[in-house]
Amino acid sequence: MSAIRWAWVGAACAFGLTTVDAHAQAVPEPAPVTVQTALPAGPGARTANGKSADDWHFGVTLYGWATSLSGSVTARGNTVDFNANIIEIFQKSDSVLAWDSYFEAAKGRFGAYLDFVWSRVKIPKSAATYANPIGGLSLSTQTSGAVTSALTIIEGGAFYELARWSGTEGVSTTLDGFAGLRYWNTSAQVALDVTGALDFSDPRLGRLDRSRSYAIADTGSVYWADPLVGLRLRHWFTPSQEVMVRGDIGGFGIPGSAWLSWQLVGVYSYTWQFDGYAIAALAGYRALSTNVGFNGGTPDASSLNLLIHGPLVGVTVKF
Repeated sequence: MSAIRWAWVGAACAFGLTTVDAHAQAVPEPAPVTVQTALPAGPGARTANGKSADDWHFGVTLYGWATSLSGSVTARGNTVDFNANIIEIFQKSDSVLAWDSYFEAAKGRFGAYLDFVWSRVKIPKSAATYANPIGGLSLSTQTSGAVTSALTIIEGGAFYELARWSGTEGVSTTLDGFAGLRYWNTSAQVALDVTGALDFSDPRLGRLDRSRSYAIADTGSVYWADPLVGLRLRHWFTPSQEVMVRGDIGGFGIPGSAWLSWQLVGVYSYTWQFDGYAIAALAGYRALSTNVGFNGGTPDASSLNLLIHGPLVGVTVKF
């Protein structure tokens, strides 16, 4: 789990060509001089590549999100609380696999976006606590991680520019409203060591994959989709420098959705304009949370109360 990182070409800055051409009657002057100047964004403004604010603009972002994880997971009735920072996750994971990307398209005041996050990480025993232990079982020290989590998040939606405040020399601020859907697909495995005699009367034991030395509680693949609404505020200090703050809330306890999910993102970006395209470097911080449950009140109960947060860096190609 965007947020991030998401400026589009032409909404914040535009460049025009001003030509100074003076001729004396007796002595010819030098050839006309062309000067590139910044113009306020607007319906008639044009960027260096000739596009106006009413043309289609696209942005593709690849970013890295150094996530810390906190919350709790329940797998087959076995609950583990955890609070792992990125350093602990790197130390215990065999490999920290992840893919983070974002796409945005805009025309005039309307636009659409798509964000994709996938990761597979391990949480060490030192960062986890078995909240409702079964006699004879404890969090594993034999495996590389007490909890192994795979997570896919796909978010898409549409936005509309609600307001714009323009200043001089490329300074401007915009406020966008947006609505969309955030799809989650996750699985979690809790690794448990067998430390003594087991109480086989506990119905949770029948849901574990176990051997002589350890057992695995597996949520299996669970998925849900959260409707969401939010706001995005962007401010350009110059045509090249932008700060973006974005927040949303979703889930709302609708059947098939989380009880509650929310997200906050803050990003600074710097853009270099080239002939026909632009490249922006971005850095910021993102926090994403969900609280969802399945099969409540049964031995197969699974739930996830998760906060994912951490710094992010990335690069955007705008065209």
